[in-house]
Amino acid sequence: MNSFASLIEKISSAVWGWPMIILLLGTHIYMTVRLRFPQLKVGTAIRQSFTRDNQAQGDVSQFGALATALAATIGTGNIVGVATAVALGGPGAVLWCWLTGVFGMATKYSEGLLAVKYRVKTRDGRMLGGPMFALERGLGMKWLAVLFAIFTAIAAFGIGNTVQANSISLLLNETYGLSQYVVGAILTLLVLLVVVFGLKGISRVCSALVPVMAAFYILGCLVILGMNWSVLGESLKLIVNSAFTARAAGGGFIGTTVLMACRFGIARGLFSNESGLGSAPIVAAAAQTRNPVRQALVSSTGTFWDTVVVCAITGLVLVSSIVAHPDIDCTQGAALTKAAFDKLPVVGPLILSVGIVTFAFSTILGWSYYGERAVEYLAGHRPRRARVATAIYRLLFIAAVFVGSILSLSLVWNLSDIANALMAIPNLLSILLLSGVIVKETRKYLWNNRLDEDSNETPPTL
Repeated sequence: MNSFASLIEKISSAVWGWPMIILLLGTHIYMTVRLRFPQLKVGTAIRQSFTRDNQAQGDVSQFGALATALAATIGTGNIVGVATAVALGGPGAVLWCWLTGVFGMATKYSEGLLAVKYRVKTRDGRMLGGPMFALERGLGMKWLAVLFAIFTAIAAFGIGNTVQANSISLLLNETYGLSQYVVGAILTLLVLLVVVFGLKGISRVCSALVPVMAAFYILGCLVILGMNWSVLGESLKLIVNSAFTARAAGGGFIGTTVLMACRFGIARGLFSNESGLGSAPIVAAAAQTRNPVRQALVSSTGTFWDTVVVCAITGLVLVSSIVAHPDIDCTQGAALTKAAFDKLPVVGPLILSVGIVTFAFSTILGWSYYGERAVEYLAGHRPRRARVATAIYRLLFIAAVFVGSILSLSLVWNLSDIANALMAIPNLLSILLLSGVIVKETRKYLWNNRLDEDSNETPPTL
């Protein structure tokens, strides 16, 4: 098992080398420039996310789609993921993670636009979309669409399932002494009770859970930052300097390099906000929206809330805690997270526990939908075959929740990083090759101030 884990770690390191970093961050920057910095429209995007458009075509509201996407993205990547990046890449990883989020908003916008632009309608009236449909309908690359769907179905077991379940069980075991087997069994049952109701059930739970859990966690982080107020300036300086220099930031960070900070920061940034991954567009395609650009704007706010806000606050909490308390173990992500929140007596561990449990649980719910839609695509849209395939996949997905609760964390993280990269590559290619379409739609609805105009395109029925 140790040899296998070592092999997976080597593959993960190779996959997340400079070529992948350049492709991902390069796409973010390229789309940012080509779309005239859509990040500047974040205010408009946030307002759109709370605007109901019941007369438009779709299965759930724009906010419902955003909440489901946020549920899938605001997970352990925001807490344990950031801590793992800091432990492996040093404080500089926080800046790279944050920059991935800022520029990633343009990519998330692009994904959402293509998802609505090329979505289709099933015989029973449901909307389906995502990178597989953009690749097939927009580029005629059916083979690449199939590969993306396969990677998505596999990745759902990592980023959206076993990693989350593992984080929950490990935390509750270390904090409250609960058996990982018992936690896994309870978590599996809860996931089962929600997933059986499909997208509307998942959306309903996520719409209620996401705002509350995020607000509770951010409030706790702000309290800790208040306690570390005297070292915040030094912490910010350390984060920036470590992102571009190989200087050590304490014993735990000796040996970290710029490449390590960049690699782990960007990898964890992608794990956290999923910009460029191609997952969020799958649910964005089901949104009730008048035109592709409205939902594209709403989708971009997911990255804003997830990384630009939540991950940034988490990273600052971790680094400031290390600076304020040099005795903290900063060589292991989980231990670093626990130590930082333990500095806030009684309330700190509770905030961490509730944050990880709710974040991770909601992520499992969101990714169950992504995986099922990928399997439905692979089934060829034949109703009977699709129902059987998704039912089998759902059972396997639910069972994986229990398995993930008792697996080795490092192995799970490395497997997830590999699966993420395999998803991201075909999705990023679709964005780059269809960038002309994205610009055309953006000019029509956003740059010409026609966001309220209905699209005259009707999704084809399968």
